[in-house]
Amino acid sequence: MSDYVIAPPVIAALPIQGSSQMFPVRRIFCVGRNYAEHAIEMGSDPTREPPFYFAKPADALVVNDADMPYPPMTQQLHHEMELVVAIGSAGADIPVEGAMGHVWGYCAGLDMTRRDLQNEAKKTGRPWDMGKGFDHSAPMGALVPARGVDVSRGRIELTVNGKVVQSSDLSKLIWSVPEVVSNLSHLVRLAPGDLIMTGTPEGVAAVQRGDLLEGMVEGVGGVRTRIV
Repeated sequence: MSDYVIAPPVIAALPIQGSSQMFPVRRIFCVGRNYAEHAIEMGSDPTREPPFYFAKPADALVVNDADMPYPPMTQQLHHEMELVVAIGSAGADIPVEGAMGHVWGYCAGLDMTRRDLQNEAKKTGRPWDMGKGFDHSAPMGALVPARGVDVSRGRIELTVNGKVVQSSDLSKLIWSVPEVVSNLSHLVRLAPGDLIMTGTPEGVAAVQRGDLLEGMVEGVGGVRTRIV
């Protein structure tokens, strides 16, 4: 007999490249404005201010190249192509030099954004949750284990209907992967299953129903979804 009054939610999980196993997802943290050019296009100063974070629910994941439904209450659904870091071991107050030891792997991901709702929230000083953390807002590709993968540099790119719309290099991250992992661990205790979306380069723009989004991070893999 179950001890729960309703059925427990299904565990959100990411596929792993070359494996039938899955990576269970606990939380999704996102770094805001972590490429200088994107900070500029968003109207901010790209200086090296401390990182800031927002979150998406784990069940916002869209995996295995599945379609993404166009969300309600928006006319400005924007793409944001990102490197995603998967945490494999717990830690708090992690030093930068030890941060990579807590990383299980990486994947390519999309931080889909209801930009009009986010901008309205900014104007009124309200939380961004409904602009960022809505259903199906986190399409992601398969994870690749961290061993041997260099995320200090490498091309990051997104095409929409075959046209390149975002293209940059991981070396342009304002805060590097180990710095982000360390900084975030001083705010929350990181746990196995946590994901960190590390920020998007310039070129964010609106997409429409029918658009095919195909992204890649060099040495990591790709992400693919169609807006329906």
